[in-house]
Amino acid sequence: MKQGTAIITLILAGLLAPAAMAADGQQLVQNDCAGCHALERPAYEELGIAERAERKGPPLYYAGNKFRREWLGQWLQDPERLRPAGIYPHRAAQAGAEFDEINPETLIQHPRLDPAEASAAAEFLMTLRAHDDLIEATSYEPGTIAARMGQLNFSKFNGCDSCHSDEPGYGGVSGPELYTAWQRLQPRFIASYIADPVAWDPHTLMPASDLNEAAVERLSNYLRLIGEE
Repeated sequence: MKQGTAIITLILAGLLAPAAMAADGQQLVQNDCAGCHALERPAYEELGIAERAERKGPPLYYAGNKFRREWLGQWLQDPERLRPAGIYPHRAAQAGAEFDEINPETLIQHPRLDPAEASAAAEFLMTLRAHDDLIEATSYEPGTIAARMGQLNFSKFNGCDSCHSDEPGYGGVSGPELYTAWQRLQPRFIASYIADPVAWDPHTLMPASDLNEAAVERLSNYLRLIGEE
């Protein structure tokens, strides 16, 4: 019996505990994912900003603070591109007839995992919680916002659509799309990252916005609104 088949059989039988799944997922992630993703915090201070341009995938050392477990397990089985221009947009840009365009040859296709592998990998990734402190310092509680006001706040007032799309085919492409952000990201991560992206990633391309707590809540609630539609 293949290892993946054996694991999924145990999962379905309820015999493989989460801790055992995480242990199995650790080996898989370290073997297959560490080449593109940072599983431990890089020495940002020593590497300098050049580290950002050399990334092949986003850091995962705080994956357990960031992602929703169910979404992660499903996405690893059927990965859809979240960053239209890849992890480093400058590398993907090429001159077009009127505007810069994305060179598809620069984009890396994420490998698919079978259900057993995806479940084990997700279980391990959820143990990577380097920024529990930032989550604990966040008091955000999901609320509501009117659709029109939320969209104006996202685009006109804060200019988020210059880098992100809040609906398919509309908005910027240099950052990840955000119309599924609520489905994939933990609510307090969303609020914390909006408030202080550099605290999470010293080399992030997202600028610090100095938004107050109310402004952070409005943006977070808008992502909830469009994510639950």
